[in-house]
Amino acid sequence: MSVACGEERPMGRRSSFHGRRRRRAPLSGSEGQGVPKRLISALRGSRIPGLMSSFLALEPCAEFYSSSGFSLFGQWNAESTRRQRRAAHSSPSSGKKVMSIAMQPETEVAQKKRMQTKQRRVVVTGMGVVTPLGHDPDIFYEKLLEGVSGISEIETFDCSSYPTRIAGEIKSFSSDGWVAPKFSKRMDKFMLYILTAGKKALENGGVTEDVMSQLDKARCGVLIGSAMGGMTVFNDAIEALRISYKKMNPFCVPFATTNMGSAMLAMDLGWMGPNYSISTACATSNFCILNAAHHIVRGETDVMLCGGSDAAIIPIGLGGFVACRALSQRNADPTEASRPWDVDRDGFVMGEGAGVLLLEELEHAKRRGAEIYAEFLGGSFTCDAYHMTEPHPEGTGIILCIEKALAESGVAREDVNYVNAHATSTPSGDLKEYQALIHCFGQNPEELLVLWKPLLQYRHGSLHKMYKVVRYPVLGFAIFNVAIRTGWVHPNINLDNPEENVDVNKMVGSKKERLDVKVALSNSFGFGGHNSSILFAPYK
Repeated sequence: MSVACGEERPMGRRSSFHGRRRRRAPLSGSEGQGVPKRLISALRGSRIPGLMSSFLALEPCAEFYSSSGFSLFGQWNAESTRRQRRAAHSSPSSGKKVMSIAMQPETEVAQKKRMQTKQRRVVVTGMGVVTPLGHDPDIFYEKLLEGVSGISEIETFDCSSYPTRIAGEIKSFSSDGWVAPKFSKRMDKFMLYILTAGKKALENGGVTEDVMSQLDKARCGVLIGSAMGGMTVFNDAIEALRISYKKMNPFCVPFATTNMGSAMLAMDLGWMGPNYSISTACATSNFCILNAAHHIVRGETDVMLCGGSDAAIIPIGLGGFVACRALSQRNADPTEASRPWDVDRDGFVMGEGAGVLLLEELEHAKRRGAEIYAEFLGGSFTCDAYHMTEPHPEGTGIILCIEKALAESGVAREDVNYVNAHATSTPSGDLKEYQALIHCFGQNPEELLVLWKPLLQYRHGSLHKMYKVVRYPVLGFAIFNVAIRTGWVHPNINLDNPEENVDVNKMVGSKKERLDVKVALSNSFGFGGHNSSILFAPYK
């Protein structure tokens, strides 16, 4: 590999990437100062084709041989190189030999990277939520324990002409004190929820300004996803475009993308570690949590904020799900609309909100004296590879996901005694998940308690049964982390007439129950056949 000749020659004089730096006579003041500028110019300007063509030629140009004797890959002996090239042309098999020599250092580097390291443990040290039942984890969970529902009539817009007019809508929310006013006026609500819930998780985890100043920000990351992204911002941009593109919000593109919530939170905090989002419909938050934990386990980070957020209760969002014929139409009884495993269920209920966990490497959390909610044990993903919205008829993908999660975390199935089910109140989805759970845990010697996620059961973050069944891929994990800490699990509501093959003895009843959680499993499945299962346990 060589650099381009002519004006780009100073690049060829750079010291080796693989070899030891060598001393050479300094360039003149003007020439030495100009090298970095020409390097940038070569990468950004019109010389890129010439630069790339010489890269692809895989051999030095003639002028390079008479240069100072340095290449991008170490000291270069021009005469010996000529001899090697002549030998290469004269030997039919020499091409393979040269290639094997070139690849050898890379192989050695790859082998060195495969060093065994001690398993790093991941714990939950903070939680932040924005929900229809409140924006504090303890208040939120207390209402769940009381059986309070977060489902009500939609008030944000006139939906009188829609067959579904109910949702888990947040009636009161303010980002004051959490988000700068100049952004709060322009951002989509899903981003405001992320910023608010993320900072609340830090506050809940005892990350004060003093603690923040001591964090290695290069080892702190943010991975908060969204199923739908900035639907309001995008919808408003379309309406503005009907008049003129000049009327469009200049931030409409970035503020509509699912990754921008994580990005803005990282900018606000100055965290320079992994930062991205994952979007897998209702499984979004589980995917984000599991990937965030893996960053810590692999030693890439010490701290991660992770979770999910959605705010799709707008005309186009409601209309889209109505068109799918996926929503409950129990408008007269909003609090009873979501009813997993009940024979009278007629679809899920949309919801909005956010849930964020603060994950830390165990020793890092202990050094700063953090309170530990629970320990992350592991999890897994699978794909049904069957249908856009329907689960596999045999529940194959769900069973595989749970089995892989147990294997990956090293958890024995008999140790799982609490399941936070996906259970979205859909005719086929509920039963396939129940059957998969019985397949995996039906022989457990101890009673298995199953409940559906309270709060958003929205097939893309939605509002599940009661806001006590707040399901949202986003809030299910927050719920069972509080359950682990308190020893109380919230009730299942609206299971008045269970399906014939559903054993209600496996379910949490209509009242909260005391439970000594050994290992908790949380399932989240999304449109597209995305399956996810994660496991948490009390920290010991």
